[in-house]
Amino acid sequence: MLEIRLLGDPVLRQLAVEVDEIDDHLRRFAEEMFETMYSAEGIGLAAPQVGVSRRLFVMDIQDGEAEPRAVVNPVIVERSGSERGEEGCLSLPGLVGAVERSAQIVMEGLDLDGNPLRIEASDLLARCILHEIDHLDGILFIDRLSPIKRRMLLSKWKKLQKEERRR
Repeated sequence: MLEIRLLGDPVLRQLAVEVDEIDDHLRRFAEEMFETMYSAEGIGLAAPQVGVSRRLFVMDIQDGEAEPRAVVNPVIVERSGSERGEEGCLSLPGLVGAVERSAQIVMEGLDLDGNPLRIEASDLLARCILHEIDHLDGILFIDRLSPIKRRMLLSKWKKLQKEERRR
């Protein structure tokens, strides 16, 4: 298992670097990311969340429609609509907040064989993709909340961390 980095780790705030070579090492790393994501009961995981500042994420929204995917160098090429929905994050365990996101998106990138990938998404799949791309841009879901809600969640985070240190 890879170590999931938590709020406060500088790698979570860095702009991730594009992947320039898709090789067996990257494919193995993506498999480890999937294992880590499943173990943590998440639906998405970006490379910076495991300490690697590269433009790669894995996702599996587990709905039977969308298959598990690893995406290299993703870019949102279209977006429309808007909807608010609850989000959490493996790098901020115990915190959730309602985030406004585009309702429909089109994302392009590469798969793990270097083939072009285009995904048209809405609902949870779109939300997951946008959340993971935010990680690649050094943005956390709490950054998309109102200042009051963000302060409340950060206060809760500090309390959770104090409790964790006491254990």
